[in-house]
Amino acid sequence: MFTRNYLFAGVALFVLTLAVLWWMTTRSGTVPSTVPVSPPVAGQTTAPGMLSVDNRQAAQIGIRLAAATAAGEGPLAAIPAVIQPPANARVAVTATFPGVVTRTLVVEGDAVRQGQPLALVSSRDVLTMGADLVRANARFGVARSNAARLSQLSREGIIAGARADEANALAAEAQADVSEKSRILKMVNGHGASGTYTLTAPIAGRVTAASIRAGDSLDGTTAPFVIDAANRYEVLGQLPERLIGAVRPGMTIRFGDLRGTITAVGTTIDPATRSASLKAEIPAGPGIVTGRTADVTLFGPAPAGAVSLPAAAVSTIEGKPIVFVAVRGGFTVRKVTSAGAGEGQVILLSGVKPGEQVVVAGTSALKALVLSR
Repeated sequence: MFTRNYLFAGVALFVLTLAVLWWMTTRSGTVPSTVPVSPPVAGQTTAPGMLSVDNRQAAQIGIRLAAATAAGEGPLAAIPAVIQPPANARVAVTATFPGVVTRTLVVEGDAVRQGQPLALVSSRDVLTMGADLVRANARFGVARSNAARLSQLSREGIIAGARADEANALAAEAQADVSEKSRILKMVNGHGASGTYTLTAPIAGRVTAASIRAGDSLDGTTAPFVIDAANRYEVLGQLPERLIGAVRPGMTIRFGDLRGTITAVGTTIDPATRSASLKAEIPAGPGIVTGRTADVTLFGPAPAGAVSLPAAAVSTIEGKPIVFVAVRGGFTVRKVTSAGAGEGQVILLSGVKPGEQVVVAGTSALKALVLSR
């Protein structure tokens, strides 16, 4: 009689075990957050928040670990900003002489090198200066020949030396006139014979404004081209009132994978936005376009004892942030205090120590096990 009862009890326990395993297996095929949990060994107690998960079960639910590292700097906040060229990196190309545009060689958006031609301009002033240069060269030739002849006569004692000195002074004056006119034509890339000059790029960069077409008149006071220097950009952001005093020049900003440096922080609060201005320099890179509005992340020194983790490690239970830390025999739940997140990383002020292994993949499965208790 007793043997029969033990037999029925054993069969029932075996069937129940198979049913539980079948239920867990079917659930794991659709919801990866539920995994088998190793039962505690007889006589062994499980601490509150402790999940007994062996290596096989951890592999089944795709758990991956990462080590917590001591944080050198941490994200403070993400702020809205506008990308623009620095004030000293934008150059206006002005028309030196009045004239008419005969040909444009670049358009807005083109990348240019220093000295590259931008447009050809026909100018009466250049034509006149070219003619003046021809006359000045002729006068210089005559004055130089006259000075050489009188210097020879002076050495022979035929004329007084004062006359030779005067002739040499006139030759030097004519030479200076030639040099000045030649310098001006060269400076504007002018061609006196054709009466044209060339507008060229004073710096390497990108043409951000091109407001002329062939046939347009230039009055000598306009700037038909604007060039922004290459690889130099400025971020103009709005710093929230709560961060004024905590953010200072020299601290780091990030936009994607690019790192920049804060150069100035305003001290006047805009009453409409309750923010102060912030400026930072950032190099060229993907997504860096003049005029673009974007969010940038501010970074500052992390507090003592703070650790850095991948943001995927942090989950929430009952609205409170937690992480799963690997311990002997499974994982334990740790409540944490976050100091901010950015660029895929999170800074924790408490709950995790440097060097501890935390779960960065498979957290949903572990969370489901906690909530099922």
